[in-house]
Amino acid sequence: MSQTTTATGVSPESPSLPVVPLGELLPWALLGGLLLMLALYFVGAEQGATAMFSGTGIHEFVHDGRHLLGFPCH
Repeated sequence: MSQTTTATGVSPESPSLPVVPLGELLPWALLGGLLLMLALYFVGAEQGATAMFSGTGIHEFVHDGRHLLGFPCH
């Protein structure tokens, strides 16, 4: 059986994953972590003791997620 290679030098029978340098991955990981922390704030702390926004719009938007994650809200 002969092996054929593509222009990239990878044979079709054994595809490999691309290598991503840590320097290119780090900013995206930090952005993802920041977005997760922001989501956790809105689900867990908004309309509580550390609320930054007035009204109940954010509370009602994340109300079911609050119960799903075990945060008390009423």
